Amino acid sequence: MHKGLTKMRFADRRFSDRHDAGKQLARRLEDLRDQDVVVLALPRGGVPVAAEVAAALHAPLEVFVARKLGAPGRPELGIGAVAEGDVVVLDERAGPWRGNSRQLRDTTEAEQAELARRVRCYRGERALPPLRGRTVVLVDDGLATGGTARAALTALRTHAPARLVLAVPVAPPAAVSQLATQADEVIALHTPDDFTAVGRWYDNFAQTTDDEVLALLGSTRTGPFSPSEAIGHKTLFSSTEPVRHKITDVSQALEAAGTRGVRIAVDDCELAADVTVPSACRGGVVFAHGSGSGRSSPRNRSVAAALQKAGLATVLADLLTAGEQERDNRTAELRFDIDLLARRLAGLAAWAAADPAIGQPTVGLFGASTGAAAALRVAAEHPELVVAVVSRGGRPDLAGAALGDVSAPTLLIVGGNDHTVLRLNRDSAARVTAAVDLAVVPGATHLFEEPGALEQVAQLAVDHFAAHLPTAGGTAVSPG
Repeated sequence: MHKGLTKMRFADRRFSDRHDAGKQLARRLEDLRDQDVVVLALPRGGVPVAAEVAAALHAPLEVFVARKLGAPGRPELGIGAVAEGDVVVLDERAGPWRGNSRQLRDTTEAEQAELARRVRCYRGERALPPLRGRTVVLVDDGLATGGTARAALTALRTHAPARLVLAVPVAPPAAVSQLATQADEVIALHTPDDFTAVGRWYDNFAQTTDDEVLALLGSTRTGPFSPSEAIGHKTLFSSTEPVRHKITDVSQALEAAGTRGVRIAVDDCELAADVTVPSACRGGVVFAHGSGSGRSSPRNRSVAAALQKAGLATVLADLLTAGEQERDNRTAELRFDIDLLARRLAGLAAWAAADPAIGQPTVGLFGASTGAAAALRVAAEHPELVVAVVSRGGRPDLAGAALGDVSAPTLLIVGGNDHTVLRLNRDSAARVTAAVDLAVVPGATHLFEEPGALEQVAQLAVDHFAAHLPTAGGTAVSPG
């Protein structure tokens, strides 16, 4: 039975973002806390909402994938949905296409292929947690027509849960009524008659990225996690000042520096690397890529060019072999294997410290995404080798207990609109015992794609390494 709330003023019905919506939804579901509950999120937008619900209910979080099925030749017109388990649900709008079985079949197969790709991306080879006999709470950030939720509920019924609950922050009354026949309970915090669109009821309805989904799922899979927790921290600041030295002429900086391709033997394998050593080299920085990225990452190469311009050598290497990278593209598994990434990165750092062209016995580490966790792990385990760490949009939380052993000065750079990762970095900064700064780039999202955002990242990295990397004479590197 639907438990919609009484009508409220428009201003009272808005959510600041998906995390706020999730916290409000969690309060409505408090009676399920400490019961045998599994929280399943419809990706991508449902994951931040569900993460708050799962944390509040002390329940496991996983994704369950369903996709809208667009009409053949008219993908904007939804005529049903597909869901895991080869479930296809068509609605009355599919009528004109039912007679053309081949055209409808081709469209359905294409959506099922994309659905399978997303399952591999978000869950890898992991199976769904056991659902039989348990209370399953399916969460999304809102309902429009309810088509994808309908397909997901149909598929989940085959797992024989004891109770199947659909929970959303906002939905039109008609969708709630229709879905009430498929779920044991539909909970919608707000059911406005003037619904129009889900995004209307959020102040911030920015698109949820795959990286954000993987960040939330990775945290719940590696240990306890409160996605909204923001505990006290030490040396944190918000970087709102303009960049002091604008990074320009990246291509010229790359051309001016001497770059060589090498293969470095590490961890019983060979890793491809691009090593760039500028004239009058003043130290070296090794890059740790993550989340499926490698040495060709345009964002890391842009930052590397700025470091080279400041007189620093850079080592951009693939932390995975070609075969491992292919496997990770299918499963998204190895990018979260911090032990593996840290072993590879430690070997690369040792190689760089012994390279006569770089000429310094210590290095800095620049980590992105899950590579940041590997960088911090190496810094904790090899303080004699690593003297400074910078993280860009990183996952330092995945370094675990090693955070307390980091002695190298650390800079965590996060986009101001990368809300989930920002919360994770605030939590991690409080656990680092070394000098740690958190620089927030205003208005930037996870990939720093906004105009000027990556230039700010590059300048912050230059300044940090300039302050902490010693030169042969024992003085700091000049920012250039």
